Amino acid sequence: KSGLDPGGAWHAWGMACLKAGNLSSAREKFNRCLKPPMDLNQLNHGSRLVQDVIQYLESTVKPALIADDDYFATLRELEATLRTRSLSLEMMCEGKIQHNSYYQECLFYLHSYGTNLAIISFYMRHDCMREALLHLLNKESPPELFIEGIFVPSYESGKLHMLENLLETIDPGLESWGVYLIAACKYLQRKNYYNILYELQQFMKDHVRAAMTCIRFFTHGAKSYTELGSKQAWLLKIKDHLKVYLQEVSRSSGRKKIALTFRKKMSATDVSRHISTVDLQMEVTKFLHRCESSGTFQMTCSSLPTLFGNNNMKMDVACKVILEGKNIEEGFGIAFRVLQDFQLEATEVYSRVAKQLVKQQKYSEIRQLLKCVNESGVATKNDGDNIILNCLNEFKNIPAEDLDNLIQDMDSDENKIQAYVLCNKLRSAYLISVRQEKTRAVQLVQHVRQLAEDSGDDVVKAICAQWL
Repeated sequence: KSGLDPGGAWHAWGMACLKAGNLSSAREKFNRCLKPPMDLNQLNHGSRLVQDVIQYLESTVKPALIADDDYFATLRELEATLRTRSLSLEMMCEGKIQHNSYYQECLFYLHSYGTNLAIISFYMRHDCMREALLHLLNKESPPELFIEGIFVPSYESGKLHMLENLLETIDPGLESWGVYLIAACKYLQRKNYYNILYELQQFMKDHVRAAMTCIRFFTHGAKSYTELGSKQAWLLKIKDHLKVYLQEVSRSSGRKKIALTFRKKMSATDVSRHISTVDLQMEVTKFLHRCESSGTFQMTCSSLPTLFGNNNMKMDVACKVILEGKNIEEGFGIAFRVLQDFQLEATEVYSRVAKQLVKQQKYSEIRQLLKCVNESGVATKNDGDNIILNCLNEFKNIPAEDLDNLIQDMDSDENKIQAYVLCNKLRSAYLISVRQEKTRAVQLVQHVRQLAEDSGDDVVKAICAQWL
């Protein structure tokens, strides 16, 4: 009469019936106020009213009822229990849920008015993981439900192995779990739970991704090559994963193709290339670890470069290896292989090294570097000259004798003139200019005269004018 919502009254009446043990009457009352959720896959446990009912039933579990002693169960209650069982598509787990009418009552309300997450969470609470998984699969629930309802509770309670065993029992190939397992991996990566991630990837036999996780274990947090040296076991594990993957690919190529949809794929060529990278990284690690231990280590940077980074980081590795040996030759061979394997810009790396040597005032070692570059067999005629010119662009204050030695080591007269001009040694530039072929010599001397005039060097200006 007053137009108030009767839902609250029906709910209170239903709860009163539950507390009195009249389960069938409670169903009838709740049917008038409880509604099934609009979206069964929403990430919550449904309405507060349903949760209250489940909470009460779970807290009031009666001892398991044995058929012979069940004198007080009315026909309507027995009929309701049977109907609940037929409603539940999933296999009931053995034990208390199957044999207790209160648990059956929970399942009736959950299936009638609860979300999929509420049903899955109920099974998990009562150690019915298999039923939770089957429900997830039957309802084709989204991956978020698997993570929140099953995966997180499993690893938090130390039952990850049990979960893995059940996934394998239900589907030995794991294909039906693919989308859920990949979502779990992404979740673990976001949370930085790399140990659990690695364990899961091994269970999934996802060898390529497991190898990538091992790379992270090898590189993450290392502050020195001594630390990286102690983590070399991870490099061996990367190789093991990649080799197993290659074996599986070669085995399956002979048979009918199996669609391994969720495991990361990679061509045999790429895998072989990655194995070579790991071998080279092991060599680099041993070499730099040795340098660090012997006290010759000089370069410091915020993060240690490895061959698993981008091209710029690989160039840093090549520079480090050349600079950290007892002399330039010691590390040049390894650095040269890094440059060749990754097709890096060699001249840029050599220029970086040369600039570092100028900073350290090791001018004789720059000449040794140029010797190594020329003897490498792949250097073009101007490579050595370009390395020196790149240095002179940045460093104008190299001692006169060392500067002359460097410039005299250059191949091309044109480059020597350019180098002397860069260092404002116009007289030396003039002396080389006049030795060129007549037409070119005139052009070069005119250029030197102009520079002398601009810089107020009257002596060189007069010499140039007289020659012209």
